[in-house]
Amino acid sequence: MSVAELERFLAAEFPQAFHDRSGLSIEAVWHGGGRVRQAYQPQFVRPGGTISGPTMMALADFTMYVGVLASIGPVPLAVTTNLNINFLRKPAQRDLLAECRLLKLGKRLAVGEVTIRSEGMEEAVAHVTSTYSIPRQD
Repeated sequence: MSVAELERFLAAEFPQAFHDRSGLSIEAVWHGGGRVRQAYQPQFVRPGGTISGPTMMALADFTMYVGVLASIGPVPLAVTTNLNINFLRKPAQRDLLAECRLLKLGKRLAVGEVTIRSEGMEEAVAHVTSTYSIPRQD
C-alpha cells in the first residue's frame, strides 16, 4: 500500500486513532517497513519533562501496523499479539520519528522492530519489538 492508500484506509477504519488532531503522519512506506511522525503535543509530557511511555508505545504500535499493512495490504483485523519496549533515554520535547523494519513476514505472523528517535537526534530514545497476528485470507 502507498502512503495515500494507508491514510485513506486508516482514516476510514480507525478514525479514533488516525485523525487531523492525532498528530500522526505517515512519512514513508515500503515493503517491510515504514516511517511515522508523531507531532509533539504538550499533553504528552509527564512529570520530569519527558514524553510519556504510553505516547511512545502507541506510536510504536501504530508504526508497526503501518509497516505490516504496507507489506500485506488492507487487512483491518491484523492485530498486535506482543509488544515489548525498552526506553533508552529521555526524549526531547519535540516530534518523535518512528521507523519500523519487519524481521519476518509470514502468512500468519509478522515480527518487527521499531526504533523511535526525537526529531533531529541521532540516538534512539526507545527500541520496540512487536508481533502481529495476520488473519487467514479466504
